Amino acid sequence: RDRPEVYPFYAVEMLFDGGAVRLWTGYSDRTIDGQTYIGSGNLLSISGIDEVNDLAAKSATISLSGISSTIVSLSLSEPYQRRVCRILWGVTNVNDYVEVFGGYMNTMSIEDSGETSNITLTVESKLIELNRPRVRRYTHESQKSRYPTDTFFSFVADLQDKDIVWGRKIA
Repeated sequence: RDRPEVYPFYAVEMLFDGGAVRLWTGYSDRTIDGQTYIGSGNLLSISGIDEVNDLAAKSATISLSGISSTIVSLSLSEPYQRRVCRILWGVTNVNDYVEVFGGYMNTMSIEDSGETSNITLTVESKLIELNRPRVRRYTHESQKSRYPTDTFFSFVADLQDKDIVWGRKIA
């Protein structure tokens, strides 16, 4: 009896300011959700995708090996930190996929060996946002920076020493 062969793949979508870069581990172009992903074969590798039971903020590593110096110069000039990145997993003979990791690009290292180079990109989980401090305050100045015509917080300073009569008769 014939059993169908299963060929799993990874696909990576990196949203840079200059446009999206979409790669997958196959050898020709592939369309996923109407977007074209360029086949990078075994030049693209992904590591660090671990299943966890808690809400720990993890990171994944995307590596491109054997690429030309043209792509390296593009990666040096394009801002990448805090840009969105998604890692998808699917099977080649099925149209569905699963997003196995989503986060923000963090650090990029480049190893240049003359004719070809290797780029390694670390992607932080979206959960890392839970650990970042918030710089917004509940003050008049902070509110004015976001909404210039809003005067709500201008009354807060007057309230701190105000005697409010509540639940008793005024003498």
